[in-house]
Amino acid sequence: MTFAPALNWINGDWVDSGVYKESINPANGEVIGVYADGSEKEADQAIAAASAAFKTSAWRNDRMLRARALNEMADVFEKNADALIDAIVLENGKTRYEAGFEVSMIATKLRYSASLVRTTSGRSLQPAGGKFSMVVSEPIGVAGIIVPWNAPSVLLIRSLAPALAAGATAVVKMPAQTAQVNALLANMISQVSSLPEGVVNMFTESGDAGARKLVDSPVVPVISYTGSTHVGRAIASAGGKHLKRLNLELGGKTPMIVFDDADLDKVVPVLEKSITVFAGQFCMTGSRILVQSGIADKLKSLLKMRLEDVNPGPGADPASDMGPLIDKAAVARVHASVENAIAQGAEVIVRGGPARDPALAAGAFYHPTLLEVADLQADIIQQETFGPVATLEIFETEAEAVKRANGTEFGLSASIWTSNVDRPWRVGQAISAGTVWINEWAVIYDEIEEGGHKQSGNGRLNGEAAMTPFTEFKHYTISPGVPD
Repeated sequence: MTFAPALNWINGDWVDSGVYKESINPANGEVIGVYADGSEKEADQAIAAASAAFKTSAWRNDRMLRARALNEMADVFEKNADALIDAIVLENGKTRYEAGFEVSMIATKLRYSASLVRTTSGRSLQPAGGKFSMVVSEPIGVAGIIVPWNAPSVLLIRSLAPALAAGATAVVKMPAQTAQVNALLANMISQVSSLPEGVVNMFTESGDAGARKLVDSPVVPVISYTGSTHVGRAIASAGGKHLKRLNLELGGKTPMIVFDDADLDKVVPVLEKSITVFAGQFCMTGSRILVQSGIADKLKSLLKMRLEDVNPGPGADPASDMGPLIDKAAVARVHASVENAIAQGAEVIVRGGPARDPALAAGAFYHPTLLEVADLQADIIQQETFGPVATLEIFETEAEAVKRANGTEFGLSASIWTSNVDRPWRVGQAISAGTVWINEWAVIYDEIEEGGHKQSGNGRLNGEAAMTPFTEFKHYTISPGVPD
């Protein structure tokens, strides 16, 4: 079988690196295509194109052009939504519902950013007689965007839309695990007639030489990265040489805090989904369940039954409750983490593990796992697993719940479940997390900022603040004379 390679999109043209690698369906291990693997050369070409577009095109100064292009881009994504969903199911492994949910967020983010272009303004004042002062926002230049494989379409747009709204141009490093999806995304963006050549440039890379080029380049003043805390720290260290602006959304270990007065009929189905959505490959996965002792046994029993009934399978199969992990290496990594936790004393409530069905053996499937852990310092508590694995911790008091919730280096999100009106606000204020959900989980709005505390990142995405990393503020002052 012969495949036309998925190419890189740079300066309004398709670029072939000449180095080809295979794209794999994680549900069965079959080759579904090949792609031109980018590297430092493609990054250099893309940086040059984005820099030229920023300096010579109307993009940075024409608000109406930016708003029109973002709305046109939203139209293109809406028109091609089904094709994008199909590609994500095939290459990323999501169920069709999950892929549809991912794609459904793209157009709204683009339209929201388009609205910001039209409504954002500066400030002015008269600080003294005859003196005037004004602050205006200007685009920062070329934005380097590094996209993860777990939700490549929406996480691309979550960074790209505010960058474009601010007037920046962009170089996007896309993940090799979703190369065919990447090519489709680039093809959609190429259809936006209002977008000048070189404003958006995308390359797919299996290594990190191109990404390092973005971080090291003095021509790229800002990096927007979504991914692991480990890599985020490395980017921050390397970017310090140029005092690079950083927008980092990093790892998480979301505590799902369930108090004795919570409604378990509502809680337990959400807990199940918080473990299994995207096969647990989600920075906001509900990977830590903190339950008050009075309902711990009941919650364990109910959640055990639900997790044991989860049916892993290909994302295209309507009977599948959960798709595969991204690849077999991920399965081995997650399983090693589980086995290590058990060796360290974790009690098994649900022992999932690699697929037991021979029909799934060729895929990267992993059954959900639930472990009861008392030791707050256990590796399984302190390290991000990035798979359908959760720990259960029992607490007695509200103070203990807060201590446990804050007991890791992460602070991306938390979820509080209680029928008490006052408790969630009190507990929420005490928890160090960028997002706190009350009697819900994984609810995100385009208009509201999200991001991490502590080692879960810096900067914010979504909301008005999403444009800030891509913006410079310039102060003008004038003294035309003191009035008589």
